[in-house]
Amino acid sequence: MQRMRHRGRRRSRRDTITVGCLYPLTGRAARYGHDSIVGAEMAAEEVNAAGGVLGKELRLLFADDRSDPTYAVKVAQRYVLEDQVDFLMGVVSSAVALAVTQVSRHFRVVFVGTDHASARLTLEAFQPYYFRVTNNTMQSMRAGAVYLSRRPWRRFFYIGPDYEYGHRQWLDFRDYLQRLVPDAQILGAVWPKLYERDYRPFLRAVLEARPEVLVHGFWGGDTIAFLEQALELGLFDRVQVVSFDAGGNYEVFEALGERVPEGLILSARHHNNFPDTEGNRRFVQGFWSRARRYPSYTAHGAYVGVQFIARAVERAGSLDPDDVVQAGEGLELVTPRDRAGFRSWVRPVDHQVVQEMYIGCTERCDLYPPARVLLGRWEVIPAEGLLPTEEEVLRARAGEVSTAGR
Repeated sequence: MQRMRHRGRRRSRRDTITVGCLYPLTGRAARYGHDSIVGAEMAAEEVNAAGGVLGKELRLLFADDRSDPTYAVKVAQRYVLEDQVDFLMGVVSSAVALAVTQVSRHFRVVFVGTDHASARLTLEAFQPYYFRVTNNTMQSMRAGAVYLSRRPWRRFFYIGPDYEYGHRQWLDFRDYLQRLVPDAQILGAVWPKLYERDYRPFLRAVLEARPEVLVHGFWGGDTIAFLEQALELGLFDRVQVVSFDAGGNYEVFEALGERVPEGLILSARHHNNFPDTEGNRRFVQGFWSRARRYPSYTAHGAYVGVQFIARAVERAGSLDPDDVVQAGEGLELVTPRDRAGFRSWVRPVDHQVVQEMYIGCTERCDLYPPARVLLGRWEVIPAEGLLPTEEEVLRARAGEVSTAGR
């Protein structure tokens, strides 16, 4: 198992709190894993420099989960049985997270999800030792539906990856949009496989349907490949392209530079240029000082994940997992992505962080090179209403209703 350990002297376990982190470190998603390592280490160094937690030092272990659920389960089991970790943390792929959460449940080890987004983990597949410190697909896609409901468009089409994450985005968006815009026309959806190389046949199907708005659900290298091929086919001259969960990630702007079309409507789980607060500037510049590049959104998730562990253990007064679970419920977090006057917090009913959502349009911006286009003209979507009610959550877990359409 590929492993990189936290820098510094290894102490006996009674003097440390050990966190086993799983991230993709190879393949198309590797940038996310390596950015997560930097973000997690930034947070751990801050915590340890302030005296640690309950007199203990935070120690981070890192392993490649290969974006493979079966392999990730083996990694998680080794972390628990061999390294005797106190926490599991990380994971970018929702399919991997759905597998790792079962390891967490079985061994009663708290799993802090930092980057995957399927709402299934906090709804149908919820288990009490799981927490998520970044927004899920329901929050981002409901925010997108709110945004679009304020515009005149009525003809919609979806393209996204053919696995849990892509399908969950579409479900969350479609059903909430139809609630807000009863006369919306859903013209169809197409499903390229994850890490698809040729999107052109799918894009031709989009153009034949003649939607006003194309919602895409890609992330990482898939977003870059999709946008490059869409440019070749002239898609942006004929359809308004939007993406509300990961389409506005910094690494997309970094990779495409001048080629990013202006006027795309996008969002992401963290933005380097918004909000313009001291906390966000300090985080972004701190990352740049360590990595000599600007962070993708996963760095923020990993940073907040470590901070959540430290605060929950401090609040619990012990490492007992049931005490930590109780302490994590309702916990407020100070995150770089929060605007002044708003603080993220964790809902007790589903262990999902509650956050505002920010949606913007691509426009010229040279503040964070090599990107030449970033998001601007921001619209803030309040946190209220982006998640199901407590009653709806409990009914969904009992199999009585779908929360997406309610």
